[in-house]
Amino acid sequence: MSDEITPSRIIQLGTGFWGPKVFLSAVEIGLFTELGKGPLDAETLRQRLGLHPRSALDFFDTLVALGVLERKDGRYANTEETARFLDASSPDYVGGFVEMLNMRLYRFWGNLTQGLRTGQPQNEVATGEGDLFDALYSDPQRLRGFLQAMTGLSMGAAKAMAVKFPWSKHERFYDVGCAQGCVPVQVALANPNVTGGGFDLPVVGPIFEEYVKRFHLEGRLQFRAGNFFEDPLPEADVLAMGRILHDWDLEQKKALLSKAHRALPQGGALIIYESLIDDGRRENLAGLLMSLNMLIETRGGFDFTGRDCIGWMKEVGFRDAYVEHLSGPDSMAVGIK
Repeated sequence: MSDEITPSRIIQLGTGFWGPKVFLSAVEIGLFTELGKGPLDAETLRQRLGLHPRSALDFFDTLVALGVLERKDGRYANTEETARFLDASSPDYVGGFVEMLNMRLYRFWGNLTQGLRTGQPQNEVATGEGDLFDALYSDPQRLRGFLQAMTGLSMGAAKAMAVKFPWSKHERFYDVGCAQGCVPVQVALANPNVTGGGFDLPVVGPIFEEYVKRFHLEGRLQFRAGNFFEDPLPEADVLAMGRILHDWDLEQKKALLSKAHRALPQGGALIIYESLIDDGRRENLAGLLMSLNMLIETRGGFDFTGRDCIGWMKEVGFRDAYVEHLSGPDSMAVGIK
């Protein structure tokens, strides 16, 4: 006899935001960075973080139950995963992206229903705080946080791309919309033959150069300032656009693909890396949710399948194109001129 159907999964789905908000608050208050200094008992950890006694123990133990903290002999410690990726002193820190989720997107996603009804963004535009990108790029502190967030979001894909693409056949590479420079750095670290750099708005330049210098790659990676809609793209054997195409409507997407095609030499390649939605639109939940996030964040952006991207690439002139998985929910669509 089959098990009786219960509402448990539905209730779990409805309350699903509780656990993530506990996690986001832990990142916000620097809990994982504090534990990066060593394990602590509950009272010492509470005092270090400046928490009220009432719910601190529940908070810490919920993080244990979520699998992001360990507890042994009454002392709390990071897991191997959180020690590597959420301690701000770690070179692999991805907390910038998590911080952005907490500070910005958590509240804006509360208006998803309004976005679905109107088709309009629900971020700073809707709250009267101005255009997202104008606001980000005019505030140095917010811009730095946003670019760090993009590094956190892209690190897994960048490391995979650095080994999965045939870089030995190419020498010059530019990442268009490079943010902090995560992708060029990882490609250069894994492929000594590659030079190039990043292309982004002028205000990004000092942040890119500072990041590249941390890896002693300033001799191989340079910053090129420009607007990818208005200015010529850098000359290179390979161009990449990561989490760029999904910000724009279909006409703008095709315009960027066409511009990249014109900039590349024969045999050159364009890499589009995103959380590409699976062609059946059933499996890559991260890609589908990211597309809804584009509703929250942009006026016309949306995510897409690998099949969609290959079709657009061939439409603007690429002779061949293929999709390859990178890491987690991320894949790259590669067009060959």
